Amino acid sequence: MARVICAGHVNWDVTLSVDRLPVADGEATITGQTHACGGSACNVATGLTALGDEAAILGSVGDDEHGTRAVRNLESAGVDCDPLVVTDGETAVKYLVVDPDGEVAILGNDGGNEAFAADDLDEADIAAADHLHLTSQDPETAAALADRAHDHGLRVSFDPGRRIDARDFAAPLARADLVFVNEREAATAIEDHFGPADDLEKTVVLKHGSGGAEVLTPCGHYASHHGFSIEVVDTTGAGDAFAAGFLSTWLDGGAEPDFDRCLAVGNACGALAAAERGPHAPLSRDRVASLLDD
Repeated sequence: MARVICAGHVNWDVTLSVDRLPVADGEATITGQTHACGGSACNVATGLTALGDEAAILGSVGDDEHGTRAVRNLESAGVDCDPLVVTDGETAVKYLVVDPDGEVAILGNDGGNEAFAADDLDEADIAAADHLHLTSQDPETAAALADRAHDHGLRVSFDPGRRIDARDFAAPLARADLVFVNEREAATAIEDHFGPADDLEKTVVLKHGSGGAEVLTPCGHYASHHGFSIEVVDTTGAGDAFAAGFLSTWLDGGAEPDFDRCLAVGNACGALAAAERGPHAPLSRDRVASLLDD
């Protein structure tokens, strides 16, 4: 069992199920509505605890009802919220609009989800951890956190998310030992930040959604997994669930992880997430094992 610090955005998510994603000057009917704590750091942390690992979260929420509910959600999932920063501002709220095919459009404000700094993480918290997982956040904060983690001998993973084209993540990408990207993000990251695919200096996990995922390592090792055939309900948080499953297995593998197993578990977690509404996948070791055995 590993202990992972997840750093990044903590939001309050309002998921609206609609009969269609509206076009400009169009209208859609809301068929369902749910509320939950969200944000990539939150989703990975709750995924890890559901799989039996320990997770602490570093992020920031406002001193408001949304922030209080977000913390309550995290604590009920077993996430250590001691590093979480509470600010005087508003908690970031995201509205996730999901169509019947599981496709998602997102509206939101940033609120106070980048009010935390690298030095908000206590030395004792870093010393007690086995790994640092960075998600989309202020690049300077991410880079400083990676440096502090490396000083304590921790490995660092980074999932830059959809903002990779809009923010300069060169520094945290350079410091990460393991990077998660999807196909669109890889088009920018592989050449711009990592160099040619056949000369990588870090391990890269390339996510293909329903098409599975693959791993490329600095030593030239390659692994792939085709994914699982499921009925997609909501893709929100599926990539984060994948990261939680991959990390849990990777950290359990020691110096020589079984990347085939990491991909299989990650894809199983992503599939379980995509088959349910909302950002929090109903993960468990038993559910993953059942899907792997099918």
